[in-house]
Amino acid sequence: MIYLDNAATSFPKPKGMIEKMSDHQLAWCGNPGRAGHMLSRKTAEAVRSSRNILADFFDIDDPARIIFTKNATEALNLAILGTVKEGDHIITTSMEHNSVLRPLIASGAEYTIISCRQDGSLDPADVEKAIRKNTGLIVCTHASNVTGTIMPVHRLADICRKKGIRILVDASQSAGHLPLSADDFDMVAMPGHKGLLGPMGTGLLIVKEKKALQPLMYGGTGTLSKMLEPPVEFPESFEAGTVNAPGIIGLGHAAGWIMNRGIEQIYEYQMGLIRMFDEQLRNMPQVEVYGPSVYRSKVGITAFNVRGRSSEEVASLLNDEFGIAVRAGFHCAGIAHKTIGTWDTGAVRVSPGVFTTRSQMQYAADVIWRIAKTASGVRPSRYLPVHPRGCSFR
Repeated sequence: MIYLDNAATSFPKPKGMIEKMSDHQLAWCGNPGRAGHMLSRKTAEAVRSSRNILADFFDIDDPARIIFTKNATEALNLAILGTVKEGDHIITTSMEHNSVLRPLIASGAEYTIISCRQDGSLDPADVEKAIRKNTGLIVCTHASNVTGTIMPVHRLADICRKKGIRILVDASQSAGHLPLSADDFDMVAMPGHKGLLGPMGTGLLIVKEKKALQPLMYGGTGTLSKMLEPPVEFPESFEAGTVNAPGIIGLGHAAGWIMNRGIEQIYEYQMGLIRMFDEQLRNMPQVEVYGPSVYRSKVGITAFNVRGRSSEEVASLLNDEFGIAVRAGFHCAGIAHKTIGTWDTGAVRVSPGVFTTRSQMQYAADVIWRIAKTASGVRPSRYLPVHPRGCSFR
């Protein structure tokens, strides 16, 4: 199987990550912060080490400002529902994932959704015009999960600083792919299992100002146990209950793996793959590609449709007949599809990763050419290469 669904979760994982997690579970599985014995202390130290690695990764000076969650959705819910006050107005964009839009609506706050261009790009001036006296938060994805479009989050952050407004960045598709200094923003939410290459069940929220956030979940924190009212301490009060210690340990290992190889080098490698792939698809008359035509205006995601076939049919053909894993449909981002013109059809999404090879991307392009030719009623005559194998990035 050629795996091209890394925007959903990365696969395979870095060498040594599973062994790190297994070692904890088999040899020293204590509950961190819940006892003074050696196993508990060793687990707590391993969790602390991962927090420190991620602080270095995202260029922040205080690791306690990193809150571990089970995924980006929990981090976004905490950031939105933990900061919005009654009477607040929130601004977001039409390219957001439902993990932004649904908690925003659930918050009961007033909100404005700024329409993006058809390629998914955003004009910061449109956001600035929508600011009201009671605007308290601007939420924007760093890169679209549908088209990969990179959003002008740093320009939005400048606007927010001038206006005294908080900004929350959803880094679900950028963390691990693009350099990111978290302190450029008030809050940054992300999963651990996508570009950061960590295990499922991990995520994080990084906050710039501790006092700006309130917990959403209450319980044991391992501190001040005689108190019935929960203490507000970072990060313990926002990680109530037992944390996913093996997952966090694995995430720390994966983040260290990325830092050792260099995120800039990883980005250049992935952009080389996506440029080659996009150029070929855009030259196929029966294929429509969505999102920016300039490949450096996006991360490693390509959304497309084959005329005459549904997105689900194309994805099924790729999987069943050619051994290629992609995702079709609406990608939990319905209004993003309305923005790019695929509200009625959805789209096929191809998302290579750090372990994807050039030959695998070439094979996928050739297969799509063959499917497109068949859909147009023209019998393909081009040679279809042998299914490639192996990984080239080390």
